[in-house]
Amino acid sequence: MHKNDAQIHLRKVDGKNVWELVELQVREDQREFVASNTVSILEAYTTLAAGGHVLPFGVYDGEAPVGFLMIGYDCTDWEDAPKIAAGNYCLWRLMIDERYQGRGLGKSAMELALAFIRTMPCGKAERCWLSYEPENAAARTLYQSFGFRETGEMDGREVISTLSLE
Repeated sequence: MHKNDAQIHLRKVDGKNVWELVELQVREDQREFVASNTVSILEAYTTLAAGGHVLPFGVYDGEAPVGFLMIGYDCTDWEDAPKIAAGNYCLWRLMIDERYQGRGLGKSAMELALAFIRTMPCGKAERCWLSYEPENAAARTLYQSFGFRETGEMDGREVISTLSLE
C-alpha cells in the first residue's frame, strides 16, 4: 500500500475539476498506451448521452490531482463490444500523471476503483474486465497483481483481462 493511502481518494469529474484533470498526462513513451484525459472525458460524455453507464474520476493525493480513471458498465451503446462487456464492469481508463509516477499511486487507485466497483453502483456483475496493449508490461504486471487474468481474447489490438468480483 502507498504510504499516504488515507489521502488518496477519487473525486467525480465535474465543472470544478475537469480542467485540472485534462492537463494531466503520462510520459511521452506511454502515450501510445492510453488515451488523453480529454478524449476519455469526451467518451464519457457521449456514452452518458447515449444512455450508457460510465463513471469518470480524478485520482487525488490530498488536494493534488495526480491521475484519472474511468469505470464503465455493460455495453448498451457500444457497437462491436467484446462479449465480456455485457453485464460487467470495465476499468476503462487508468492513468497517473508523469510527475507522480513511481510512488505507488497506480496501485492505490486500482484498490479504490475495485472497492468502488464491488459496491455494484450501476448494477450486479460477476466480472470486471480491462484491456491493454500487449507491449504495456507495466500495466500487465499491475493488473495481474490484483488477480486479473488474460482471457486470450482481444479488444482490437488490446489484450482482455478479467477479474471475478465474487
